[in-house]
Amino acid sequence: MTPEKIARINELAKKKKEVGLTPEEAVEQAELREEYIEGYRRSVRHHIEGIKIVDEEGNDVTPEKLRQVQREKGLHGRSLDDPNS
Repeated sequence: MTPEKIARINELAKKKKEVGLTPEEAVEQAELREEYIEGYRRSVRHHIEGIKIVDEEGNDVTPEKLRQVQREKGLHGRSLDDPNS
């Protein structure tokens, strides 16, 4: 999300508190918020998919569901060709 869009979200939030929004501005605000939230979700999902969990002995204890996603994306040297990766 661009800094201009974030500034617009903040501008609309301030206006809503002070004088209220027109119906068009309320729609714009909802669309911008949804775009912001979706971008945030993508960022968190990407971060979590990159995590590799290791126990105290150095063993990979990443949950299987996360390992499967990492195999599909080729992360951490995991491969769909090697189910033990």
